[in-house]
Amino acid sequence: MHPFAPLGHFLFHFGNYLTGCSCTNKRLAASVLGCGKRKVWLDPNEVNEISNANSRTILKYIVIITQTRHHRPSVVVHPGQNIRKLIKDGLIIRKPTTVHSHFRVRVKLAAKRVGRHTGTGKRHGTADARMPRQVLWMRRMRVLRRLLRKYRESGKIDKHLYVSGFLFFDAIVGNGKMPLCSYHSLYVKAKGNVFKNKRVLMEYIHKAKAEKLRTKVIADQAEAHRNKTKAARERRQARVAEKKNTLFGAPEEPAQAPPAAAEEKKTKAKK
Repeated sequence: MHPFAPLGHFLFHFGNYLTGCSCTNKRLAASVLGCGKRKVWLDPNEVNEISNANSRTILKYIVIITQTRHHRPSVVVHPGQNIRKLIKDGLIIRKPTTVHSHFRVRVKLAAKRVGRHTGTGKRHGTADARMPRQVLWMRRMRVLRRLLRKYRESGKIDKHLYVSGFLFFDAIVGNGKMPLCSYHSLYVKAKGNVFKNKRVLMEYIHKAKAEKLRTKVIADQAEAHRNKTKAARERRQARVAEKKNTLFGAPEEPAQAPPAAAEEKKTKAKK
């Protein structure tokens, strides 16, 4: 119990004694008004009339027994008063609600969003307790996977959900590397903590697509150069052959030796 609690009770009851109003009046008024007793205000100028009211319902008469030192008890009849009538007349009113402004709290929260009042002296708990690493990881993964799903549906990246063993082997042996803009490769890289945030992932996708386009352009240019060189070589060979025909005439075909002579030459060579 608070050390000043008895003093508070004494002052409360002493005030009721001075005003002539008991706790019963406040209790009944609070019940009628639907609030606490501390919210009930009793008119100090109408103490006698308020003290006569001791019921929520209308009483026609109230019998008061008085007794003095030298006389016998006497009975006095007063017209009854009820709490509802006193409330209607304004002798008992409900105090207004105390305003507890939230303005200062909103101002401080706005300052905290900027970074004020968040120093080491204002922190309670470890950094991992204040903002768990697992929560940050889940948020980052959800952001990256949402972006990958969006790019896959819009067609900005290939729709390779999974790469089987044979496709993986073909990609490694045939092309020399995995496809850069496949959904699965980017998904695995995101899970492996390659991308710090969404901006890094977007830059990686743009660079990979640019590299893929550059490689394709270089391959096309090389193929065109090879075709051009091959066509030029064929034209040169045709020109050389035409010149030989014009200068030396048609080349004579060498005469074939009879089969018998060919066999004799083979036997001599063996000996």
